[in-house]
Amino acid sequence: MKRLPLFACVALLGLGTIAALQTSSPTTPSDGRPGVVDQATSGAYRDGLYLGKLAAGRGDRYHASVGRWAREEDRAAFDAGYEQGYAMVGEGRQQAASFTRTVNR
Repeated sequence: MKRLPLFACVALLGLGTIAALQTSSPTTPSDGRPGVVDQATSGAYRDGLYLGKLAAGRGDRYHASVGRWAREEDRAAFDAGYEQGYAMVGEGRQQAASFTRTVNR
């Protein structure tokens, strides 16, 4: 009869440990930048992506204004989005320029 409460305590302790391990976010890398799932739902990341594309499209120099966001996680997400958006437009321009050079030869 004394074994039943001991078994119940051990089982609850095991279940609590499993639950605690599963709540840690596997989508956030150790460098603090957002993971794939976090990027899809982060307003700061999407804002950075949009503004990075706009800046690169206008030909502006790279300048991520992370001061728009108060929390450090949001600042990191905005910076990551801005960097990706800026690079996306820059790569497209480079590909277009190299294509027109080869066609015009």
